[in-house]
Amino acid sequence: MTQLASTTTNHARDALPGEDLSDFVTFVIEEQLFGVPVLQVQEILSPANIANIPLAPSEVRGSINLRGRIVTVIDVRVRLGLGNRPDDAAGMGVTVEHDHALYTLLVDRVGDVIGLSPETYESNPATLSTIWREFAAGVYRLDGKLMVVLNVERLLNVKT
Repeated sequence: MTQLASTTTNHARDALPGEDLSDFVTFVIEEQLFGVPVLQVQEILSPANIANIPLAPSEVRGSINLRGRIVTVIDVRVRLGLGNRPDDAAGMGVTVEHDHALYTLLVDRVGDVIGLSPETYESNPATLSTIWREFAAGVYRLDGKLMVVLNVERLLNVKT
């Protein structure tokens, strides 16, 4: 397991004096870039020994023991309607805290911690998938890519 990197990189341009950048931990699922606010992320890890939770919804992959705490693992790929993870694809975990509980978001791969200017932010475009709009807090346009900002609270509205 590795701790979250504390460095940030700026996309598009450097911050102007007095301008605040929003920092995000980025990750990729099926080549789509996603981000969650860095302040919500507790840890980045490679989840091992995921224990099955009987009768849990399909997006609940199971649970792990993280330094003595039981952490529910949510497969973000399934939650976003992208289908099951291939058996040979282990994925990475982005651990977040929600309602005083820890959850690990299982993603394809973790990217960088980036700082983004508010001027590249947009509300959800009409062309965004209906299910993604349910979980998205908006988007950032970055050098020909679209980063979907996930609303962790809505994403974790899962009954275990």
